[in-house]
This record gives sequence, C-alpha cells and structure tokens, in this order.
Amino acid sequence: MGRRSDHSRDELVALILSTGHDLLADVGLSRFSAREAAKRIGYSVGTILNLFGSVDGLLAAINTRTFDLWATHLRERLARADDDRIAALVDGYFQFARAHPALWTAIYEHRLPPGMSLSDEDHAARGALTEIVIAEVAAALSATPADVAPLARSLVAIVHGHCTFAISGAWDLMGEKAPEAAALARVREVLAAHRSVAPSMPSKG
Repeated sequence: MGRRSDHSRDELVALILSTGHDLLADVGLSRFSAREAAKRIGYSVGTILNLFGSVDGLLAAINTRTFDLWATHLRERLARADDDRIAALVDGYFQFARAHPALWTAIYEHRLPPGMSLSDEDHAARGALTEIVIAEVAAALSATPADVAPLARSLVAIVHGHCTFAISGAWDLMGEKAPEAAALARVREVLAAHRSVAPSMPSKG
C-alpha cells in the first residue's frame, strides 16, 4: 500500500531521485526498474509515473543528477589542484567514472524516445560540466571561453574515449596499461599544437 500522505511533492521527488540514483548505481541501466524504485520507497509505481511522466523521464532526471554530482566532483578536484589544472581535470574525469561506472555509463547509454526532449533546466545542469572544461582550457591558453569552446569540446571527446575504453576493459585488450596518462598526453599535445599555431596567425588592423 502506498504512503501518499507521508511526503510533500518536493520531498517525494527528492526521495524518488535519490532512491532511483542508488538503484541505478546498484544494478545498471539494463536492469533498472521503476517498479523496484517504487518498492524501495514504499510507494506505487504509479506515483513515480505521475511525477516523472515515464520511466524515461525518471532516468533522464537521474542522469541529470549524476551530471550535477560529476560537476561538483570536478570543482572539488580542481580546488585541490596545484598549478597543473589540466592534469587535475583529466584525473577528475577518470576518478568519477571509475567510482561510479554504472551511473557514468547510463548517461551515455540512455536514449530519450522520439518526441521526448530534456527541459531547459536539464540542459543547463548538464552543460555545467562542459563549462568547467571550457573555462580551464581558456585559462590554459590565455584565451576567452567563446574562442576555445569548440576545442574544449573536442578535448572532452578525447578524454571520454580513453575513459570509455578504460571502463569497458577495451584498453586491457589493446595492451594499454595507463589510459589516463595516455589521455592526458593527447590533451597536452593538442594544447601545445594550439599554442604553437596561435602566435603565427596574422593580426587584424
């Protein structure tokens, strides 16, 4: 029997998100069930669907919560960094993925059904992670965030690819024993190449 009077709407949303987040971390995307999440909190699955619209809506909200936690993790890692903030950024990326493999993987495995889109709030929350990277790349290159945004996104793709192979075990099959060091090396190479080209660009005026 449900306990619909136990929590306010906001409290219930927070409870479902927290419980769903823990469940996704425990079982992964393929075994995730809104019914099991409802069972864990003592409410009916209909309560979850009323609040989130669908299982996909719940998963999208859980993934946005993961993005929030990931961005917080990166900020905390950068706050402890020495002068090499790029190394801290790459390290923070790998650290979070290794500590939360099921949650991290679900971000990229879950696909919204046709006709369903993320809210502006979801987009903003998820974009915060990329903005952190853009800001650090801009600082490393003494450039403006707008100028380096495309480059920063490409660097994210490089690190993400290395991290995905590391989490899946593909790097082991290829004989790579230090994927994080390899990712950092590739990022440094790209940044160094960008620095070498930038001064030679013709000035305007």
